[in-house]
Amino acid sequence: MRKSFYQYLMAVKGPNHRDEAQVFATNASHDIQFPKQSTDYHELSTYLEMNVDYLPSMDIFDRLWESYLEDNSQ
Repeated sequence: MRKSFYQYLMAVKGPNHRDEAQVFATNASHDIQFPKQSTDYHELSTYLEMNVDYLPSMDIFDRLWESYLEDNSQ
């Protein structure tokens, strides 16, 4: 079964918050409205663009999305 993007993101979350991906993952973990079951790029990107202020650049999401796709293709 394919894991959701949120599940992938929680694996990225780390204790040191030294990079943008870890900071994004930590903030998403505190976001109760985050679409936790979604595997759809457009649903997630629209949500992030319209509803959050904790993601300074969509480039961060796009890079993580590519990693997520690679991880799920194995």
